[in-house]
Amino acid sequence: MSASTISSPRVVVPGSEKTNVPDSHAVGPSPGDERLEVTIRLRPKTSLQSLASTSALDDLLPQERTYLSREAYTAEHGADPQDIAKVEAFAQAHSLKVVEVSAARRSVVLAGTVATMSAAFGVSLQQVEHPGGTYRGRTGAVTVPADLADIVEGVFGLDDRPQAKPHFVRSRSTAVAPAQANGSFTPTQLAKLYNFPAGLDGTGQCIALIELDGGFRPADIKTYFTGLGLPVPHVKAIRVDGGKNHPTTPEGPDGEVMLDIEVAAAVAPKATIAVYFAPNTSQGFLDAVTTALHDRANKPSVISISWGNPESKWTLQSMQQLDQAFQTAAALGVTICVASGDNGAGDGETDGRAHVDFPASSSFALACGGTKLTASGNTITKEAVWNSPRGATGGGVSDTFPLPGYQASAPVPPSANPGGHIGRGVPDVAGDADPATGYHVRVDGQNFVIGGTSAVAPLWAGLVALMNQKLKKPVGFLNPLLYGSLAGKNLFLDITAGNNGAYSAKAGWDACTGWGSPKGADLLKALGG
Repeated sequence: MSASTISSPRVVVPGSEKTNVPDSHAVGPSPGDERLEVTIRLRPKTSLQSLASTSALDDLLPQERTYLSREAYTAEHGADPQDIAKVEAFAQAHSLKVVEVSAARRSVVLAGTVATMSAAFGVSLQQVEHPGGTYRGRTGAVTVPADLADIVEGVFGLDDRPQAKPHFVRSRSTAVAPAQANGSFTPTQLAKLYNFPAGLDGTGQCIALIELDGGFRPADIKTYFTGLGLPVPHVKAIRVDGGKNHPTTPEGPDGEVMLDIEVAAAVAPKATIAVYFAPNTSQGFLDAVTTALHDRANKPSVISISWGNPESKWTLQSMQQLDQAFQTAAALGVTICVASGDNGAGDGETDGRAHVDFPASSSFALACGGTKLTASGNTITKEAVWNSPRGATGGGVSDTFPLPGYQASAPVPPSANPGGHIGRGVPDVAGDADPATGYHVRVDGQNFVIGGTSAVAPLWAGLVALMNQKLKKPVGFLNPLLYGSLAGKNLFLDITAGNNGAYSAKAGWDACTGWGSPKGADLLKALGG
């Protein structure tokens, strides 16, 4: 890139605009010599329209679908080498170091100082204080030279504010009584109640977990699974953007990490559990997902995500790039299970409006809502929408994503917000989430009962791993099937009682629990044709 290009007209990166978080204020510029790394997302080599035409996104049984290998995806839809070269030239012209290039992930990672990054991307980086601490922030948009305008689809890492929250809720009770004595369950008990297919253990499968803080202690995992009479699972910690397995205390995010590991591995104890640790930033979130997707060593067939925030908390570029990553997952045959949130139809916002949680609201996610489950022995006696003083299932209508084609015949209601638009309806499926009827877990040497839709995502991920094992082909993107040829075939426990604030349960699909909780063996049989 010539020196004249540095002063060439600049163009805003669409959707990159940011404002400061509420109740925050800038306290001064970030130190000019502070070092940081930025991930640049590039356009795909070929349009995503061609990706959307693959059979992996159609209402076809898994055996009838054609999935792309990770190698084929990179060759057809990865970043173009010429585009990468232009970004590398841009980096050199602005005294930035190229530290990683991934055509598969369509990502170039650049390193530099606050001063050089600010000049390169036309931003002013400030130290911002807010109730949760301090972050390096920016307001307004990111810009790039005009000759990169069609190449760069997102710039992540300039701002390192916390992006997402874990969706778990601890029960008020920390004592774990024997089997269902206190109304709570082990994951294996829930798998039996939901009739997960017997004789399967996840052999040959890899379940990926996305974690944005916290960690696990191997001794806890050994104690927990020995207590369940299950083999100790193979758990791998994978570092992304400097994130690492960093256990802290039971009150922190370790509860999320251990809940995800223990639920998924209890359902599929012979599956490899690959935990991708990344910083809790928009950059870390995106990089963790794309790293898991394109991991040729572990090859996850299902990814469980229990972190999120209202759509209003995200930039449009973040939502678009994660949504594209989830579309890539569908083409690869990877199922993305995402918790729908624990704060009802408002999703924790205080503006009096309804909000859905992202990334559950992506049209390519299997959004997992929550129920309150009561059982006697191996029989479910009652199941209703989770809505309690400790929280309520997320669900509703997206303000960002339009109604996907597969939901065209579903009774997605108008949004509860003024104007009543129709958008992507959330969730798709459900499972037990009320902390009062929650999951027995072990965290940092202590036993707890934990609920939240955080538990439902790994529960479904475990079920997907079992089905993949049996079918010997990934079930992949389930949504077109669930709303299409499998709809109305009694494959779910339909939840018809309760509400999450703005939306109520009813027969069939609803914006609280989707189609309902699973009848695991029946769903597997239907997917097998």
